[in-house]
Amino acid sequence: MLWGTHAVRAALANPARRVAAGWATPSAQRELGNSRFRKPDFAWSTVTAAQLAARLPDGAVHQGVAVAVEPLRRVPLDAILASEAPAGPIVVLDRVTDPHNVGAILRSCVVFGAAALITADRHAPPESGALAKAAAGALDLVPWVRVANLARALAVIRDAGWWVAGLDGSAEATLAGTGLADGNSRTALVLGAEGQGLRRLTKENCNILVRIPMHYANYANCVNLIDSLNVSNAAAVALYELCRN
Repeated sequence: MLWGTHAVRAALANPARRVAAGWATPSAQRELGNSRFRKPDFAWSTVTAAQLAARLPDGAVHQGVAVAVEPLRRVPLDAILASEAPAGPIVVLDRVTDPHNVGAILRSCVVFGAAALITADRHAPPESGALAKAAAGALDLVPWVRVANLARALAVIRDAGWWVAGLDGSAEATLAGTGLADGNSRTALVLGAEGQGLRRLTKENCNILVRIPMHYANYANCVNLIDSLNVSNAAAVALYELCRN
């Protein structure tokens, strides 16, 4: 089940997404307008907000609309690397398991033109309504590649000519100082889970480790309990730096 205006609109407009059924309040149907133009055989079941809430997990902010869908087909890594089109960065997540974080990162991928999101099969959340809601439609817009082994996948990405940059708070280099934002480099940006960060094998398969400059680091005698960003915020800042030119 997917819910929320943006997530549902993107699912309906995605020709690769099979939508089995949909429920919406009259006002939500009017707001969505012609969002179903790619699915001529689709028809809404009209419900009240309370009836819709009863179909969904507790606390789901549905905005009056939900659809039952089949998961998207998996995208192979080779298909992303073989593309000859001008590519934005690839975003790679190392054991980021919170669906809200992954959804927010997908949203930033769309905003900043990332080519794909890559996660490991066993250490990433499944496609879900909560993730899709946080992604605000990006789940149906960004290719999501799932790989069996992240370290091996990074090696394949490097061999294909991409520069793999791991985000690490203890790194000496800053992302801005690497030249990766010059628009001439194909870059894979790797982010780890909060607290744990990048695993050793993940770091070893990066070309370079970089950090985001932070205010607290300018004051040697400052005691600051906030010494990092949420991983989705870090992804947005790093993607902006890579794509600003």
